[in-house]
Parts: sequence; structure tokens; C-alpha cells
Amino acid sequence: MKRAAFRDEPYWGRPVPGFGDPEAWLLVVGLAPAAHGANRTGRMFTGDRSGEWLYRALHRAGLASQPLSISREDGLRLTGVYITAAVRCAPPGNRPTTHERENCREFLEAELDLLENLRVVVALGGFGYGQALRILADRGFELPTPRPGFAHGREISVGPRLHVLASYHPSQQNTFTKRLTEPMFDRIWARALELRGDPVG
Repeated sequence: MKRAAFRDEPYWGRPVPGFGDPEAWLLVVGLAPAAHGANRTGRMFTGDRSGEWLYRALHRAGLASQPLSISREDGLRLTGVYITAAVRCAPPGNRPTTHERENCREFLEAELDLLENLRVVVALGGFGYGQALRILADRGFELPTPRPGFAHGREISVGPRLHVLASYHPSQQNTFTKRLTEPMFDRIWARALELRGDPVG
């Protein structure tokens, strides 16, 4: 159902593809398209408050050409970054089911195959973190045992040239309550840039 503010706009309303630099060294894995964000605009983290936080932070880190992401035609370019999600359609109540997660897995798998320069995965929220680790483990990457649970700033080396970083999702629930602040978020991207140049696990 359309939000009143967007009632005159056409909604994308289909699975949302990943977006970014095909030569990316950094993969950002979110939860799912927001009902009135990416589900409306057709681009990941575009047209909602979470996207405002994400692209503003990427711009400060020198990874995005501008701090705003309004539409697919706004000229935004990412450098070294590719943004995707564990689920590709807006789930009811923003709560994907296990079935949706597994049904969309092939798309994330295909993106991993294409990103030959990948060095760092930043997972936004526990759902994206869990799916990223699940896929990497199934691909033979070396994960610690027991598998580390989600925590903001958690860092795992899963091979000689690949690291996983966890961050709170920049959802309104997290940002309005100050569970996630901009300095906290900035430190994630600063650490990702440091790990990019780390040749050892």
C-alpha cells in the first residue's frame, strides 16, 4: 500500500537488484528493501531514512559521490562499494521469513561470484550478518567455532583476504534511540578502509 506522501509516484514493486561498483572491494549487506524506500524507488537504501544515514556516511568516507540517494536517476556513484540485501522484496512488517531468506539467497550468491576484488563485507544488522556468515561458511571460508554472535563493531577474518564487519542497521529505531550514532557508524567505514589494505587474516 502506498504512503500518502508518495501516492502520485509509481512504485517499483519488484525484486530490488544490488547497486554499486562492479569492481567493489566492499560489500554492504542489508536486511531487505524498505516498503516506501527501495521498494518504491528500485534502488537499495534509496528514498528512506536508513538510506540517508548510509549514503551520508559513505560520502564522508569518500566512497560515495554525494550524500543523498533519492532516486535511480540522481547521479549517485559508489567507488569500491556494492550494496545489496539478504532479501530482495519488501517483507510484510519488515520481518523476512526463513523461506524468503533462502529464496533470495541465489541473488546474493551470484553477486559474490561477480565481486572478484572483495576484501570486506559490512553486514548491517543481525539478519544480514547471519546470512553473510552462513553463505561464507558454505563456501568453505574459515569461520571461528563457535560462530561469533552479532554485535556492533564485531570483526571476523574469514580467510587471508576477506573480513566481515558487523554494524547496527541504520534503521529509524536504532538512530532515533541513539543506539547507533553517526560517530559509531563512521568508525565502521573507517575500519573497513583499514581492512582493505590488510593482506593477512
